[in-house]
Parts: sequence; C-alpha cells; structure tokens
Amino acid sequence: MHVIIDRNRMVHDVQHVSKAVSPRTTIPILTGIKIVATKKGLTLTGSDSDLSIEAFIPTVENEKELVEVEQEGSIVLQSKYFSEIVKKLPGDTIDITVHDQFAATIRSGSSVFTLNGLDPDEYPRLPQLKEDLIFSMPQDMLRNVIRQTVFAVSTQETRPVLTGVNIETEEGGLICTATDSHRLAMRRTKIDVENEDLHFQNVVIPGKSLQELSKIVEDTSDAVDIVVTENQILFKLGHVLFFSRLLEGKYPVTSSMIPNQSRTSFVLKTKPLLQTLERALLLSREAKNNVINMKTLGEGEIEISSTSQEVGKVTEQMEVERYEGEELRISFNGKNIIDALKVIDSEEIHLMFTGAMSPFVIRPIDSDRYLHLFSPVRTY
Repeated sequence: MHVIIDRNRMVHDVQHVSKAVSPRTTIPILTGIKIVATKKGLTLTGSDSDLSIEAFIPTVENEKELVEVEQEGSIVLQSKYFSEIVKKLPGDTIDITVHDQFAATIRSGSSVFTLNGLDPDEYPRLPQLKEDLIFSMPQDMLRNVIRQTVFAVSTQETRPVLTGVNIETEEGGLICTATDSHRLAMRRTKIDVENEDLHFQNVVIPGKSLQELSKIVEDTSDAVDIVVTENQILFKLGHVLFFSRLLEGKYPVTSSMIPNQSRTSFVLKTKPLLQTLERALLLSREAKNNVINMKTLGEGEIEISSTSQEVGKVTEQMEVERYEGEELRISFNGKNIIDALKVIDSEEIHLMFTGAMSPFVIRPIDSDRYLHLFSPVRTY
C-alpha cells in the first residue's frame, strides 16, 4: 500500500475513529485503526466491538484532492501511537507506505516514522445492517437531544439497561428517555421518515456511545440518517458511519411515572435558581447525598437551605412567579437538579410538586418538548 493524504483531513478523521478504540481491550487487533486504500479513497475504522466508527476520505472532495492512491492495500496501526504521530507531523501531506511483514513508513515534511502494523485480515468486519427501520433528523437537533437526556443515565452496572437512553416512536416523532431511578429526563423530537409505518420501542442506546457520538455530530442542519436493527443502531453522518450495539433488557415504562396535576406549582428564573443551588451545594457536597431543602414562604417567595453538621448552614430566599397551591417543604439531591438546569435552554422553568414525598417535575416554560422528573430525598 502507498498513499499520500491531506494532513488536516487525516487528523480530523483519525480523531473521530480513535474514539471507538478502547485502550483496555484484551483483543490486540482492536487496539489499532484499520486503514484501507482503494481507488475511491481511504477508509479508516476504529472499534471496541460494542462501538465502531468508520470514516471515509474520498480522493477528491469539492474539487480539492485529498488522497493520492499510488498502490491499493490495507494495514492496522496502533491507535495510541498513530493518532499522536499524525497530529504532530510537520508537513501538509502524509505519505504512508506499507512494506512486507506489515511494517509502515509514515513521512511528512522532514519527519519519518516506521511503525509495526498488524494483519488487516484479522480485523473484525463491521455489521451489515438491513435498512428497514430508518429515519433522519438534523445533526444539531440530535446533538441537543443527546445533551438533554444522556446526563440522567445510570452509572451503576447493577441494572445495565438504565445505563442507556431509550428511544421509541410516537406519531410523527420520537420520545427519548433516560433515568437512573432517582431522576428522569424525557425529550420529544420530530423526525423525518420515508415509511409512515415506522414503529419501534425498547431501543436502548448505551449512554457512553451517545457521549462519543455527540463529539462527532456537528452544529449544522445537515441530516443524519439513523438505522435501527434488533441489536445495533447506525448513525450516518456524511462520510462517517457510527455503529453502536444496543443494550439488552426491558426498559421500564416511564410515562405512567409522570404526574399530570400538582398540589403546589410556581415559576422560577433558571439561571438564578442554578446559581442558588450551586451555593447551597458548597456545604452539602461533603455529605454523600447532596441534600438541599426547599420550603415555600407565602405566595411570592421560597427558601432554599442546606446544612452540614461539620461545616455549617446556608439559607437563601428567592422570589417566585405564578405561585399556586399549598405550602410545601421538600428535600432533594441538589446535584441532580443542577445537572438538569444546565441543559435547559429556557430562561424560566415551571416546577410542579404533588407532595413532599412524591416525585416532582421541572419543565421549561417555552417548550413542552422536554421535562425532568426527580424523586425527593427523605430527611429524618
């Protein structure tokens, strides 16, 4: 194999595919990036068997030559070294030549590296998916959906299905849900479908996969095509293919958990509440459960407080708007609320409570497309 590639494009695509390479894998071949050169261009692949990313660099794009293929062929090179080398090379192009015994010479400017490669025939093949269930949405919308749900997945492996985000279809759209059983984030979004009969449920994408995907998705309105199969999901982003396995297990039915009426409700400004909770958390952070207390003071005010027996106490009053219902005292995990407030794009939020020991809801004022549900904390 002998190819000459535009350095900037190579750095960009190697960064993408190396996200799928796990340094902790026990399979030696999966510590590498597979490089395949054909007359059409260069294909790079990284995988840890759960997650696979493939990037294609065409010979010419927008009338600019990106790849010159002198000789077709393939090689697997250690991701750890290859991605760092590519990033630091001095020239505008990279010349890669593969010799016998899978030895590769990488030249750029006055720099020459020789790397020992691995046999590309041993590299696992990417899954060939049937494209029966396929839909699309703009990349910036997908990025937002991930941002507003993935933070709420569980980090505990005791219930593996909760470490993912569940997606299911509803009329003309998609519902995405994440929960760790103490909090829940739900986001609705419209999708473009070719087949009106598109229907699936209990499709659970690992949270880790979505976090890596959000680093690749760009802030554009270009469409991303999404293919769903029984145990895999594929995201097609231009010249990048992003495969992830799906989590097994039955995702809990969460729609019945969301209360549709409240005994106490009011409206607060998002940013001031976020800052108040961050101040309150300064003291309760030492305690394991990050407990913050909230109580209503008449119709126009609430009090937020936090106590640590070792450190001290903090109290702060906040004005509220549109107060309705009974008096309330409630305690909750402040960190969970802060995580949610950070992904709410609305300036004001609506808080709805059904009692001191029942889950409560936070919704942005200007959108009914997403909500957050939290369990209160028992304090004795």
